[in-house]
Amino acid sequence: MKKAIIVAAGKKDYEKLIEVWEGSVRATHHFLSEQDIVGYRWLILYEYFDQVKLYNIKVEGEIMGFIGINGKSIQMLFIHPDARGKGLGKRLIDFAKQEHDVNIVDVNEQNKQAVGFYQKLGFVTIERSEVDGAGKPFPVLSMELKA
Repeated sequence: MKKAIIVAAGKKDYEKLIEVWEGSVRATHHFLSEQDIVGYRWLILYEYFDQVKLYNIKVEGEIMGFIGINGKSIQMLFIHPDARGKGLGKRLIDFAKQEHDVNIVDVNEQNKQAVGFYQKLGFVTIERSEVDGAGKPFPVLSMELKA
């Protein structure tokens, strides 16, 4: 893959970020209904983006993924479907660890690819919730990086 750079994201990037989010979710979150996706899209665009430090990863000037950080926690990490499996997610995790000392992530239990991705990077499950942050019945695993 061509050289990727990580830069801080702002409101001017929200439309592109939500496109990446939606493409990623449609490729990986098969347990969500169309109604769920529409509802989460609104929440993320108008509430959640403003609650985290956002960084996007660009390849040849195009945003191909992003990470949202709050304290020592990864709140969101999404990669464009065309760029999955090319190391961008790991680059964002490495950046978050080095620059923000992140060591916690919450992940949908039903998103097996994401759970496996975080396990491969050294995260282990420390807690499980029956519902997600919006109170919907999608179990969430809290995972912590083990040194």
